[in-house]
Amino acid sequence: MRLTEIQPPAGLPIDGYGPGFFRIAGSVHEGAVIVAEGRALPWAGPEDPEPLLALATRVDVLLIGTGNSLVPLPGGLQSRLEAAGLGVEIMSSPSAARGYNILLAEGRRVAVALIPVAAVPTP
Repeated sequence: MRLTEIQPPAGLPIDGYGPGFFRIAGSVHEGAVIVAEGRALPWAGPEDPEPLLALATRVDVLLIGTGNSLVPLPGGLQSRLEAAGLGVEIMSSPSAARGYNILLAEGRRVAVALIPVAAVPTP
């Protein structure tokens, strides 16, 4: 029998998240973050579209996590990103993190922009 070593995909997996942070490839990142091309970078959120637009020729799919729940992007940002050639999917941040990991494992050219989830108040 011949065994073939499996090479992990290039990129940083998202290991977890919590109120205000993401754990990406074992490192904790506070606040909003963009994960693309093997890097995790701080992001100012949807008011800062330039880092997302810069991904247009480098990734095929951009997942955008909008926090605890799905929230539309402001000011026609989704249309601008799509016009630049990005396949854009908007969802909650937990869903975006899971989807990113799946697409990354498939070897896709994927990026994710994540807004952290907020703490859920206890009754």
